[in-house]
Amino acid sequence: MTAPVTARLREMRWWDIDPVLELEKDLFPEDAWSRGMFWSELAHARGPGATRRYVVAESSDGALVGYAGLAASGDLADIQTIAVARDHWGTGLGGTLLTELLKAATAFECAEVMLECRIDNTRAQKLYERFGFEGIGFRRGYYQPGNVDALVMRLTDPATSVQGTEING
Repeated sequence: MTAPVTARLREMRWWDIDPVLELEKDLFPEDAWSRGMFWSELAHARGPGATRRYVVAESSDGALVGYAGLAASGDLADIQTIAVARDHWGTGLGGTLLTELLKAATAFECAEVMLECRIDNTRAQKLYERFGFEGIGFRRGYYQPGNVDALVMRLTDPATSVQGTEING
C-alpha cells in the first residue's frame, strides 16, 4: 500500500501550466489538453466574476503530483479534470483533490456537480462513486482520437458529500 497523501494543495497559476502539461501527457496521451485550454480555464479562475477553480498538488520537494479543475455556471458545476501522478496513486490524493473541487462547487452555490469519465477508467469511477456520484448516461466516442466512450456522472448536493471529509497536507 502506498503512504497516505502528504501533498499540499494550492491555487493553480499560469506558471504551473508546463508541469501540468507534462503530467497531462503522461496520464492522457491520446486526449491531453493543450496549453491554450489551460490558459483559457485559468482566465476565468480569479476575480469577482470567477467561474473556475483550479488547484495543483505539490509534494514535499515541490514537485507537481496532481491537479484538478472545476467550472461553475448557475447552480451547476462540472468537474473538468482530475489527475494524480502514477507514483501517488493509492495515497488518497485523488480524494483530496475531489474534496477541494466539491468545496468550490459549494462556494459557487451549485446544487449539482457533473463529470465525464472514460468508460475504461474504473479507478476514477470508484473514486467518484465513493463521493456519491451516480452514472446517468454515456457519451459515445467522447474521448478522441481514441473514440472512447464517457460515462456521465452526477452528484446532487455537493455540500453534503464533503461533510466529514478531511484534506491532508
